[in-house]
Amino acid sequence: MSKKYKFLITSILVISTQLLWAQPVENVVLVTFDGLRWQELFGGAVDSMMNNPELTKDKEQVIAAFQADDPKEARKKLMPWMWSTVVEEGQLYGNRWLGNQVNCTNRFWFSYPGYNEILTGFSDPEIDSNAKKYNQNKTVLEWFAEKPEFAGKVAAFGSWDVFPYIINDKRSGIPVNAGFRKAEDEYLTYKEQFLNDLQDQIPSPWATVRLDAFTHNYMIEHMKKHHPRIVYISYGETDDFAHDGRYDHYLKSAHQTDKWLAALWDYLQNDPFYKGKTSLLITTDHGRGHSPMVQWKSHGTIYKGSDQIWIAALGPNIPAQGEVAIDQKLFQYQVAKTMAKLLGYDYKNEKEEVGPVIESIIK
Repeated sequence: MSKKYKFLITSILVISTQLLWAQPVENVVLVTFDGLRWQELFGGAVDSMMNNPELTKDKEQVIAAFQADDPKEARKKLMPWMWSTVVEEGQLYGNRWLGNQVNCTNRFWFSYPGYNEILTGFSDPEIDSNAKKYNQNKTVLEWFAEKPEFAGKVAAFGSWDVFPYIINDKRSGIPVNAGFRKAEDEYLTYKEQFLNDLQDQIPSPWATVRLDAFTHNYMIEHMKKHHPRIVYISYGETDDFAHDGRYDHYLKSAHQTDKWLAALWDYLQNDPFYKGKTSLLITTDHGRGHSPMVQWKSHGTIYKGSDQIWIAALGPNIPAQGEVAIDQKLFQYQVAKTMAKLLGYDYKNEKEEVGPVIESIIK
């Protein structure tokens, strides 16, 4: 075989491999942690916060579980899956100690404006409260649900009871299991029936937010039964425990959600429908104030740092860059178009220009 022929064959193989590798994924799961700070994600539990009796009721147990002299060890103890699987196989943005920044563009820095920005790709100054008002903006979820190839294949789950309004389930037709809603279907699995009964039996600490265990398990059951191609889930406990001034519960909730994401990722790697064809995008709706307690408990424009967030990505065609240390600034409004691009679509919104794709996430 001539050198020229060998070179031609090699070139064809390389190009074919690159084209195959560049094929979009078929499914995306978008995950949000409500109000989880970048400080804990990238640095682990804060010693002064764990030692504050106003914030930590079972101090010895919490310190034993989460304290470490090295912040890199502390963050592994808090969120082991994030700092093993994601950092080894995916990407993490938002460590401001390394010069990597992610910010909200909306000027309110609380939940409804943040979720609108994530899901539509732009900030809307008219969304200036958490009131239960149907969102007049079309989300990227609704944009996909209108396409024939995604009809009946988009689903959303949340612990906060405002999500049906944010996603506008009446107009979009997207099933939104949020707040204290139960599983509704032509037939219910045994686990869905059990969750429906159990949700009535276990009181939530909050009037508008259920415990995340219900949200997570409703989602998993729906995915096993219906195999939606686009799933959105919002875990809410971290924010509500923070508002309650319970740093111990805030840490435990972050740790438990990390476990749930590990289980979700394991499921996605083993179910034939999702295996090798599904990516995860993970972020938060807003940051929080800094220590001490009064600042950390709250968020909003009067609390410095509340616009500081983070983004993680994992899955096929997402280069394994780990903890991104380059000096750059990304924004919350880039999530929607990036999510669509992973699926091979160019998302546009008829109302506003949306944030650009995070190019480094897409191989």
